[in-house]
Amino acid sequence: MNIYLAGPDVFLPNAAEIGRRKVALCKRYGAHGFFPLDNDVDVKAGDASRQIFHGNEAMMTRCDIVIANLTPFRGPSADSGTVFELGFMAGHGKLCFGYSNDPAPYVDRVRRMTAINDNDGHLTDKDGLAVENFGLTDNLMVIHALDLYGSPLIVPREAPSDVWQDLTSFEACLKLAASY
Repeated sequence: MNIYLAGPDVFLPNAAEIGRRKVALCKRYGAHGFFPLDNDVDVKAGDASRQIFHGNEAMMTRCDIVIANLTPFRGPSADSGTVFELGFMAGHGKLCFGYSNDPAPYVDRVRRMTAINDNDGHLTDKDGLAVENFGLTDNLMVIHALDLYGSPLIVPREAPSDVWQDLTSFEACLKLAASY
């Protein structure tokens, strides 16, 4: 079982350590974890971003499963690169699992960042743009990609004290993946 480990973890100050911890947990469940930073990339090359893209694409193609860290990143929703990777894997018929260490509904996350107006149940932000409010933890496309191609989003009852270092929900995804 090959698992692509998607998420904004690659941006953490201890990204390599988190990657090693996740790969070790995968091994404990009889799987091989592929962490994006394991690609051989010359970050000083003019085409470094393209090397990263193609390396990650090759990893995803090799894998049967994705476990995506969908904890909100730099906003109320999941990291855009991670969402692309989830869509890529779903589009290729791969098993999709995901977790978020922030259990709050999406609309509450938006409220943390901006004022929301309620016009007879129609929610809008300060710019008058509609705010999705289906009671889901993230955008409906993310949530239903998981529902339809693997398992519902795993979230803790309460956010852990360090949402970026706690791997409890990640391990819950691994347990589900191992049962397939």
